[in-house]
Amino acid sequence: MIIGVPKEIKNNEYRVGLTPSGVNSFISNGHTVYVQKEAGQGSGYSNQSYLNAGAKLCSSIDEIYSISEMIIKVKEPLKKEYNLIKKDQIIYTFFHFAASKELTEAMLKSHAICIAYETVQNIDGSLPLLTPMSEVAGRMATQQGAKFLEKPQSGHGILLGGVPGVNPAKVIVLGGGVVGTQAAKMAAGLGANVTIFDISLDRLRKLDDIMPANVNTQFSSRYNILDAIKSAHLIIGAVLIPGAKAPNLITKDMLKHMKKGAVLVDVAVDQGGCFETTHPTTHKEPTYIINNVLHYCVANIPGAVPVTSTEALTNATISRGLAIANKGWISACKDDLSLKLGLNIISGKIVYKAVADAFDFDYTEVDKIILYNV
Repeated sequence: MIIGVPKEIKNNEYRVGLTPSGVNSFISNGHTVYVQKEAGQGSGYSNQSYLNAGAKLCSSIDEIYSISEMIIKVKEPLKKEYNLIKKDQIIYTFFHFAASKELTEAMLKSHAICIAYETVQNIDGSLPLLTPMSEVAGRMATQQGAKFLEKPQSGHGILLGGVPGVNPAKVIVLGGGVVGTQAAKMAAGLGANVTIFDISLDRLRKLDDIMPANVNTQFSSRYNILDAIKSAHLIIGAVLIPGAKAPNLITKDMLKHMKKGAVLVDVAVDQGGCFETTHPTTHKEPTYIINNVLHYCVANIPGAVPVTSTEALTNATISRGLAIANKGWISACKDDLSLKLGLNIISGKIVYKAVADAFDFDYTEVDKIILYNV
């Protein structure tokens, strides 16, 4: 199979779809890999490092899409890429369709095979391709939240961990999954008082067992959240429903109950956000203020640390990427039920129900397509 790795064009996105090591794995399996020039520069990989791994270089993104049977990238295609995508071309990347009707319609029109990293799901409910980026995003959420609590950044002016004789900040984490766990660990490690909210009592029990003494757990309800945000300095939104739009747990009206200079970090922004006032921001202009509450809603948080993120992402995506290339996407998905759940759009049909439900579009069961293909 011919694999293409384009240079990411999202604002301040420095990650790349494959490391040179990942490229070499495909080539060792008999495939051809084309990498757009300078695609790895932001992650510390030179053109020569890809050549040394056996890749061929292309000068333009148009050439990459034109020549490739499968595109491996990091972020969803942007408008500039829509018309470059070909019928039956496999696009293997993060999509987050439920947050963008425009993207969903464009991919339906393209008749491509869209395999979304974020909905590949193991039998235990874990999300193996999303997990490493969730780990990065969770840790960075606390890191960025601490930074924007500083007064020069229009924050409340409080040190997350306090100092002897001075109380630390209060941190709320909405969601006890991978993002929430990592965010809470970081905040607790810095000395903050942390409360994790979740609707799963089993998850709360587990977190209560493994977290340090300065982390508390609380059942997530509108009443409990409203009560807690009144004294919070930093709130991290970490709620995920695989493939679906995130629920709005904090409304615009609730902001008036919060401290002036409190910070909201919405890691769920890729799936529409879990704050009503969320809209996507960029690393260049990461924040905005509504009702004296600072919002940090960067849609590609791990892109700020591409050296870590790119390697972690390739480690997670490479085995299933190789399966797709070695067997073809149909056989690979038949053999791996977790990968089959990554299928979101096939040849103009939505095959992931949460995506169809997000926009009230037609839904087709994936098995009706792949079980009758060879």
